[in-house]
Parts: sequence; C-alpha cells; structure tokens
Amino acid sequence: MATSPLEPLKNRGFLTYWLAGLSANFGWQIQLVGASWLMLSLGGSPKEVALVQTSVALPVMLLSLPGGTLSDRIGQRKLVLVAQTFLMIVSVVLAVAAFQDALTPTLLLTCTLLVGAGRALYYPGWQSMVFEFFSREKAPAAFAINTGNLNIARSLGPAIGGALVASFGAFVAFLVSALSNVSVLFVASRWKIVRPAETLPPEPFGSAILAGVRYILLSPVLLKVTFRSFWFNVAAIAVMALLPLVARDVLQGGPQVYGILLGAFGIGAVSAALLAERLRQIFSLETYLAGAFVIYALAMCVLGFSTWLPLSLIASGVAGVCWILSQVTFGSTNQISSPRWVISRSIGIYQTFVFGGNALGSLVWGIIAAGWGTSVSLYVAAALMAVGAGVGLFLRIGELDTAGLDPVAEWVAPTPRVDIVSKSGPILSTITYRIREGDVPEFLLLMSEKRRSRIRDGASRWTLSRDILDTELWYERFKVATWADAQRLHMRRTVASGRVIEAVRRLHVGEGRPEVHYELVRHPGAIDDGKPHPLPRIDP
Repeated sequence: MATSPLEPLKNRGFLTYWLAGLSANFGWQIQLVGASWLMLSLGGSPKEVALVQTSVALPVMLLSLPGGTLSDRIGQRKLVLVAQTFLMIVSVVLAVAAFQDALTPTLLLTCTLLVGAGRALYYPGWQSMVFEFFSREKAPAAFAINTGNLNIARSLGPAIGGALVASFGAFVAFLVSALSNVSVLFVASRWKIVRPAETLPPEPFGSAILAGVRYILLSPVLLKVTFRSFWFNVAAIAVMALLPLVARDVLQGGPQVYGILLGAFGIGAVSAALLAERLRQIFSLETYLAGAFVIYALAMCVLGFSTWLPLSLIASGVAGVCWILSQVTFGSTNQISSPRWVISRSIGIYQTFVFGGNALGSLVWGIIAAGWGTSVSLYVAAALMAVGAGVGLFLRIGELDTAGLDPVAEWVAPTPRVDIVSKSGPILSTITYRIREGDVPEFLLLMSEKRRSRIRDGASRWTLSRDILDTELWYERFKVATWADAQRLHMRRTVASGRVIEAVRRLHVGEGRPEVHYELVRHPGAIDDGKPHPLPRIDP
C-alpha cells in the first residue's frame, strides 16, 4: 500500500524546515510579481517586462554552482545565514525605493539581479539539508515534497503577489518579501548540524567546482535529467514571463485579471503536488513526462488565442498541473541520484540549467512578443514544448538505484614512510590483478565501469595495461594531484562502485587481494625536501 505523499511532513524537524523554505519561496515569488507589474507601470516594453524574469534567473544560472560548491566546502548553515541576510537587505532597499517612487526600469532590474544572486548562493545548500532528516532510503519522498515546495510557491505566490500589488502597491509586495526571509534565518540560526570530523583540508574552490562538473558529466542519469529539464524550462517559462501581457493584451484586463490567472495556475499546481504520487503509480516515467509536456503545450496555445477569461483560467490551471508534475520529477530525480559529498554541487548545476532555461526562454519569448505579439510567442513556445515530449524516446531516464549511492567507508589510508603532507603529489596508484584468460571479457566490462567511477570521483590519466610476458597480469593505474585528493577519492566510494570492486576482486586468482601501490611521483633530480637540486655531473 502506497504511503501518503505528505508522509515526510510528520517529521517535526522537517516540517519546520519545509515551512520556512515555503515562506522564503513565497516571498521571492511575491517580489517577482511586484517587479513584473511595476515594470509595466513604469512604462516598460514587453521585452523589459520579460527581462524581469531573466534578471532573476540569470544570476541563479551563473552562481548556483559556486553556491553549491561553497555549501559543500564550508557547510550549509553558514552559507544560508549569509545569503539570506543579504536577500533581506536587498528586499528592504527595494521596498523603500518603491515607496518613495525612486525606482526606474534599470534600478528595478539591478535589484532583481541582486535578489537572484542571493538565491543562487543559498538555495543548493538549503535543499541539500533534507539528508539531515532522512536516510537515503527514505529521502526520495522528502526530496519530492521539497522540490514541490518551490514550485507550489512559484504557482501560488504570484497570485498572492498580484492581489497585494492590486490592493496596496508594489512596495508592499517587496516588504512582504523582505519579512519572508526571517523564517529561514530563524531556522538556520538554531540549526545543529553535526558535520563529520574533517581529517583533510578543504578542497580548493576551483578543484571542488571541477569535481562537481566532472561528476555530472560522467553520470548518465544526471546528464539526461539536466538536459531535459533545461528544455522544459526554456519552453515552459513562456507562461510565467508573458502572463502579464496575456492579462493586458489578450484578455484586455489589469492586475486583478493577472492575479486571477496566476491563482488558477497555483490551484493546478497544488492539485498536481497532491496527485503526483498516484499518477506515477499509474503511468510509466516516460509516459508521465511526455503527457505533461504535450498537455502544457496545448495549454499555452489556449492562452494564446482565448479571449474568454473562464477558458484562459482552465488553461492556466492545466499549465500549473503540468509545471509541477515535470519540475518535481526532474528535481527529485536529480537529488536522489547524487551522492552526499557532491549533492549541493549537483543541485547547483541542475539549478544553473533550470534557471538558464528560464533566462533564455524569458528573453526569447519577450523578443518574439515584442516583434510579433504575445500569442505568436506562446505558439512558438508550445511547438518547442511538443518537440521536447519526443526527446524522452532517445534520452530515457530509467529506474534509479538510490541505495547504490550510499557511502562505503571501508578504505583505510596507509601510513606513508616518506615525508609527505596533504599537498604532496602527484600520487600514482597501481593495482595489479591476475586474471584467467576465460575471465578477460567480464573483467574488461567491469574495468570499464570502474574507470568511469574512478574518474568521476577525482582520478585522472586512468589506464589499464596487460603484461606482454605474463598474460594473466593486468595493471590498473590512475593519478591524482595530491595525497589529500587520493584520500578523498577513496572516501567518495559508494555502494555501487564497491560492488564493481568486489566483482573484480572475485575474478582475481592471485594470493589474497590485488596488490596496491601508492607512489609519490618525483622528477629526476628532485629529493624529498621539495627544493630544486642540480643533477649530478656525469663524466663522459
């Protein structure tokens, strides 16, 4: 019997965390609506209205990976406190400027850029905190509801924002946004995260970024999820970016109509969040996603041609359903497919492409709307969305092995007999196997998988060679930059990579386990004190 999709909320700590995140997300969306409608009030063009979405999405696209990297390096709590304080200050400044009628289109876009920057820094670390409440086996449901948190706020928040703007003005929306950050600051300030004892120095910032990118590039599931989510967001953002223009130009309405349309979108989103688990039990993953893409495309077409408000409301609600179904599926799949050591970076990279898609789509649909009209822009976006439904035929995500991503802490670092420190290197590792001729095909298949996991965890220059005299002897060699990197590589081993290692060991027919050597690479003429020394003179 399936459990309720709201089951994770029975955990009191997670519920508090979830509500704080929901408050912050609502504030963000309310601020975004205030900025969008204020841009219209300031005489902004359709391109400038769409650029409000771009100005928020662009910094998130550019800074999510650095934000995730900082979170993995210095801890989620510290980064969340700094970033949320910055967000609150910017929101207060924006509210004061709006109250005093001091905002211009340029200043408004600048402030929304700063808001996006703060979001980019705090969001990956905040999302990765789910592991503080649940084991990996129980985390998928929590990740799904946490991903739905943002998307529910993206759906309902704008409706509330529209009502606030219509009733009190944009400055109230900005003030509410500033106050919404207090909940996250309160929860994060009281957070007691127990971080494992650090035996190694922090990974250099640049190396940590490269490690995150490398992991994604060598993870087929994460690559597919990221690409398909990017495609969806490029097309889907047309509704959010152009809805003010739909309200004004297609339906001949004002901020009240805009708010009602957003409310319909939000009702659809909440319905989808409650029905998502049941729908996933009925349909296969690819059918589920393809249906969401196609139906969203149809909803965009209806919004483009309908001048009857009730029909437009239905289309907006249907779009909200499909928005949540797709975003929750992609977002939760990304998180449960990432090991803990790289999860904030994985979320950061995913967010880079999500908001990159939003930024690109908002800009493109705004330009098309300015040149050919709002309806044409929605039709083109719908066509792109329909094509995206077919992408699943070629880039299938498949079933996930979440248990295989748990860490395996079986490796014990050897005690070096040479004088080296964490920064010493490069380090060359050599593993010697003895494999029977009949086992070579299976061995090569396993080593292909082992190569991918080694490089994904930090190795470089991986090679596999065979002795030309003793054909049963095989040598696996790989290099890392420093002794600290060598230790990190082994500490990142997961259950899945451990299975491969065990399978290879079973094929080894030598005495005991395969022989392992860790070597400090030295250049001729260098000695262990690390100082340059001249080569000895050799007489002819």
